[in-house]
Amino acid sequence: MASNPPGECCTKGSLHEGTPKGKNQTIFGLDTYQVGQEHGNDRIIVILTDIMGHNNINGKLIADELSNYKYQVLIPDIILNDPIKGDLSEWLSKHSAEVTAPIVDPFLSSIKKDLKPKFFGAIGYCFGAKYLVQNLTKDGPLDAGAIAHPSFVSIEEVKAIAKPIIISAAEIDPIFTVELRHQTEAELIKLGARFQINLYSGVSHSFANRGDVSDPIVKYAKERALVEQISFFSQY
Repeated sequence: MASNPPGECCTKGSLHEGTPKGKNQTIFGLDTYQVGQEHGNDRIIVILTDIMGHNNINGKLIADELSNYKYQVLIPDIILNDPIKGDLSEWLSKHSAEVTAPIVDPFLSSIKKDLKPKFFGAIGYCFGAKYLVQNLTKDGPLDAGAIAHPSFVSIEEVKAIAKPIIISAAEIDPIFTVELRHQTEAELIKLGARFQINLYSGVSHSFANRGDVSDPIVKYAKERALVEQISFFSQY
């Protein structure tokens, strides 16, 4: 594995403060938070969420910030309105790859086919990272991807990456461990992939979208991860 299955650390985190400026509507069959549509379809970013789902305010605020850079940003409901509330193992049994990939893949393919963006990127947090990586293959719809503290990604999926990828990693992470991070890095080097890995000290799993921003170390890492993702995407 390039990253372990989600654990209890994936269920924890802080809510951020702000007022989302986008709105929810049905897009390609999924309830989707949309912001930045005034920029048109030339530059689109999709956020594939963690187990908290598409209506978590943190993700919406991240989408709003991305839209300030003239991206249209979409957060589809890839967990069918079922954010984690109780037992993690029970939740995961209802949201296996066999269930989730057929939700994600047609959504991304429809954007590529019907909206025809000149640049099509995606950001995957924890649970969502696996499905982003699966769409970074040679024939996948994405032009580039960003993942933060990924879970459930297999080394076979890493080996199939053929598009640029940026990875934001936490120093303290039982899911994307030091060993698995190094294994992922070694494989990307072997592939000759275009990649970037940023390791942030003093932070834990979920820092990039649900970190406690009252902690200045976490706040820096969270904000810097987004800046690096924007900079990475701007090349393409």
